[in-house]
Amino acid sequence: MMLKVNGKDTEFGGGTVGDLLTALKVRDKNMVVEKNRCIVHREAYDAEPVADGDMIELVRFVGGG
Repeated sequence: MMLKVNGKDTEFGGGTVGDLLTALKVRDKNMVVEKNRCIVHREAYDAEPVADGDMIELVRFVGGG
């Protein structure tokens, strides 16, 4: 299946948001996942399915001053 991850076309074999993060080697406590413009709560990553054509945004929080 094809997804848009942070604006780039990405091929993914299927599964959940958690599976996608594992495939992308991304697990960051300072990150928010947005699927089709809706925030996915961290507790739901392993239950939230990903479908062909979904738009995923991975947003990391950084500190600074």
